[in-house]
Amino acid sequence: MKFSEFKKLVDSKDESVLVKDQSIDKIKNLEIILDIVNTINQTLILDDVLILVLKSAIELTNSERGFIVLIDPNGDLEYKAGLDDEGNKLPKESFSVSTSVVKDVYTTGQSKFIEGAHSDTNFDPSRSILRLELETILCSPLITENKKIGVIYVDSKHLHKIKVSEITNTFEILAGQAATAIRNAQLYVNQVNAYNALNEANKQLIQVERKALKASIDSEIGQELQGLVHLALLETESSMRVVENSKGKIESKGEESTLTNLDSILLKLKVAADSISKIQKFAQALLETSIMNLNKDSGDLNKTIQSVIRYIAPIKTFNKITFNTKFNNLPVFKYDSEQIQQLLVHLFTNTAEAKADAAINIQTYVEMDKIVVVYSDDGPGIPKRIVNSVLNPPSPEKPGYGLFLCKSIINRHSGEIKVLDSEKGTKILFSLPMN
Repeated sequence: MKFSEFKKLVDSKDESVLVKDQSIDKIKNLEIILDIVNTINQTLILDDVLILVLKSAIELTNSERGFIVLIDPNGDLEYKAGLDDEGNKLPKESFSVSTSVVKDVYTTGQSKFIEGAHSDTNFDPSRSILRLELETILCSPLITENKKIGVIYVDSKHLHKIKVSEITNTFEILAGQAATAIRNAQLYVNQVNAYNALNEANKQLIQVERKALKASIDSEIGQELQGLVHLALLETESSMRVVENSKGKIESKGEESTLTNLDSILLKLKVAADSISKIQKFAQALLETSIMNLNKDSGDLNKTIQSVIRYIAPIKTFNKITFNTKFNNLPVFKYDSEQIQQLLVHLFTNTAEAKADAAINIQTYVEMDKIVVVYSDDGPGIPKRIVNSVLNPPSPEKPGYGLFLCKSIINRHSGEIKVLDSEKGTKILFSLPMN
C-alpha cells in the first residue's frame, strides 16, 4: 500500500473498510505512521533523522532494538545508528545480528519478517541469532526514487504474533517514508559540505592571491624604483660633472663668489647622489625579498597540483576551465609547496584571463634527478614579440609580472623554467631538483 493510499484510508475511516480488513489496530498504526512522518520530516540533520526513525520503528513494532545501515560511497553497507527501547544509543559492536538477513534484504529489495527465529525449524538461523536468542526480526530495505540506500532492522527476544499483511502495510510504509527523509537529510549534508568546501577554497585562494599580490607589488615597486633611481643617479652624476668642469673654469678666472655658489651646489648634489644610492640599495632589497624565503618540506608534487585544482575549480573565474592531468608516479622530495601553489595560481590565472573556457593540461614525470611538469593550454598563446622576454622582469613592452615571479620561484628552488614551442596556446615546462 502506498503512502497516499493509506492516508486516504485513515482520513476516510470507512466502516466497511474496517469490517473488510478486520483490523482497527491497523488503522491506529497508520495514524501513528502519519504522526511519525510529520515528525521525521521536521529536521534535515541526518543524525536526528536516524534517531527519530529508529525510535518510531521500535515503538511501532514493540521491539527491543533497532539499527540502520546505509550504503557508503564504495557500495558497502555501513552501520549508521543503533537504539534500544529505552532510547539509549547502541555502539556498532552491538550490531551483532545476522548479516545474511540484512544483506539479503538489501540485495533482493524485499522485506523479511521472522517470528520464532530462534526455534523455527523452517528458518536456518545464524549463530548471532542463536547467541542472542532472538525470536522476532523485522527488516526492510530503505528505498527512495527506486534507489536502495540502506536497510532498517529491528529485533526482540520476545515472540510477537506477526500478521504479515499488517506488517507489510505499516513497517514497510514507515521504511519508505524513512528512506525519503534520510535521503533528503543526506542531500542537505552534501549541500552543506559543498558550501563549506567552496568557502574553504575561497579562503585558500584569497590567501594565496594575497601572498602573490604582495610579492607582485613588491617586485613591481622594486622594478619601478630601480628604473627611476637609475635615471636620477645618472642625471645627478652628470650635473656634478658639469659643476666640477664649471668650477675649474671659474677658479682660473678668480670669481670667488661664483665659486662659493658652485661649491654649495656641488655639496647638495653629492648629498642627493648618496641618498639616491641608498634608495637604489633599498629597491634591490625589495626585489630580492619580493619572493618569500623557501620553506621546503617533503611532499608529493602531484598532490600539490591536485589540491590547487580542487580549491580553485569551483571559483567563478575558473568554473569554465577544463583541467586535464596526466600524472606519473613521483617520489617524495623537498620543495616549498606554498610557493609552488602560488606559481600554479599564476599560470591558471593567466590562462583564464586569456580564455575563460580554456582547457589546461598538466603532465608530470621524472627525468634523471629532477621532477618535470609540462603545462599547456589551448588559449591564444604568448605574442611572438614578447615570447623571448616573457620570463624577464616587467617592462613597457611586457608589463605583466606573473611569469617573472614564476621564474623567481623556480630559480629559488634551483630549478629551470622555459617556454616551449607550441602550435596552439601556451606551453611551459618547469623542473625541480629532487636533491
